[in-house]
Amino acid sequence: MHHYHVTNVWTGNLGSGTSDYRSYSRNHDLSVEGKYAAISTSADKMFRGDNTRYNPEELLVAALSSCHMLSYLHLCAVAGISVIEYRDEAEGSLDLHQDGSGNFTNVTLKPQVKITDAARIAEATALHHSAYEKCFIARSVNFPVEHTPVVTA
Repeated sequence: MHHYHVTNVWTGNLGSGTSDYRSYSRNHDLSVEGKYAAISTSADKMFRGDNTRYNPEELLVAALSSCHMLSYLHLCAVAGISVIEYRDEAEGSLDLHQDGSGNFTNVTLKPQVKITDAARIAEATALHHSAYEKCFIARSVNFPVEHTPVVTA
């Protein structure tokens, strides 16, 4: 079993704490001991957050994208497929409900991959499905994580 520890420090007390919905900032810093730097985060702008900081929704989409990429690169290395470029323009959709709650309805990963051997494009494309099955984070969420890869040489 692996365990992960993240420190979350709210930095948004503007003087009167949460005395009113508009009286505080949603800013907070996420850090992990021994890591390079903290991540400055906030709520999404639509929830009175600071748009210049990362929000939890973006970080969830980023985590899915990163996990998929790392699983994919591993599978390509094991298969002897040389990936020389990888870029993903991932998107997620959040559905808001009348009661103020919400949930992600899907995330779509759009990896653009460049490999060295054109003869292996089909194989490299197929490995995205295996990467999805290996991604710890994709296997942990309760909404679809789709992928529409484009592989070139």
